[in-house]
Amino acid sequence: MNGVTGRMGYRQHLVRSLLALRDEGGLDLGDGTVLWPEPVLVGRRESALRAIADRHGLAHWSTDLDAVLADDGVEIYFDAQVTAAREESIRKAVAAGKHVYTEKPTATGLPAALELARLATAAGIKHGVVQDKLFLPGLLKLKRLVDSGFFGRILSVRGEFGYWVFEGDWQSAQRPSWNYRAEDGGGIVVDMFPHWEYVLHELFGRVTSVQALATTHIPQRWDERGKPYDATADDAAYGVFQLAGGAVAQINSSWAVRVHRDELVEFQVDGTEGSAVAGLRECRFQHRCATPRPVWNPDLPATEAFREQWQTVPDNEDFANGFKAQWELFLRHVYLDTPYHQDLLAGARGVQLAELGLRSSAEGRRVEVPEISL
Repeated sequence: MNGVTGRMGYRQHLVRSLLALRDEGGLDLGDGTVLWPEPVLVGRRESALRAIADRHGLAHWSTDLDAVLADDGVEIYFDAQVTAAREESIRKAVAAGKHVYTEKPTATGLPAALELARLATAAGIKHGVVQDKLFLPGLLKLKRLVDSGFFGRILSVRGEFGYWVFEGDWQSAQRPSWNYRAEDGGGIVVDMFPHWEYVLHELFGRVTSVQALATTHIPQRWDERGKPYDATADDAAYGVFQLAGGAVAQINSSWAVRVHRDELVEFQVDGTEGSAVAGLRECRFQHRCATPRPVWNPDLPATEAFREQWQTVPDNEDFANGFKAQWELFLRHVYLDTPYHQDLLAGARGVQLAELGLRSSAEGRRVEVPEISL
């Protein structure tokens, strides 16, 4: 596990996924076989690795990635490093014959992302890319509506994501400073468009074109040492995505927006037969036959409680942590060869959309998104 000293690698992948599996006694495959994950922590900071290992009673950690990859007892390489360091490490893991599971984006550009997918496929290893948003309870409920045909013909998808990330001067920022430096691989397009690609692709259809405006609303921020720096990466992006089948998606992404919605991310889907609004956990819907008849009259105060006119999709099941749920799927894929399509090629599609989104913004035009393949 390379990159577990970072917030995401530590909290979501180590503690809430693999260590949570260990707390449950391992991953029960249902035939008497139990998989027991044994993490090997890898990173550059020896003191941080030792502290994590001591905190959780883990025996294995190292600052030498090459030595860990040379160990025949290590079967899977996981990467949660900063984006700029990821490609080289994944190449090494593939060359060492390790199965690869990685955070996104998988590389800093499409050619490199495709090359990783080709190398992994040629090596015959299993490979996967984190697509955690698909496992959010709210989106799982939304998918339930999509799969049931509830919407009829889907017309549009509207997404709002983001929150105010403090500049770092009078309150510390909630995100690391490299996120706001383009030279270090930062930017909200690079970070979030890969998420939007797989959400749209899996739920509504392939993205066929993108028109985006990326901007830097906050030009100066303060780093972890309290030192001011120029924010050279985009901190907000406003995108319009055409989908196969004709639906249109509009998604706003911003680290410079104050939240006035129920959850940090929400998607509204409108179709001929009904609509739904899904967030991280909740999903509300309104069917065609229950749609009220609003009338525009700006001279009178609103008389309808619009939010109260929607129903809530029930839980009907226990939803596990999304990162943990995908880890379980990938471990089953490695051990049992179960089907798994959230692979490095899917990761390359996310890199492609981010790249084309930035091109669209720079050139001020709509850009086609061609299908890619190995």
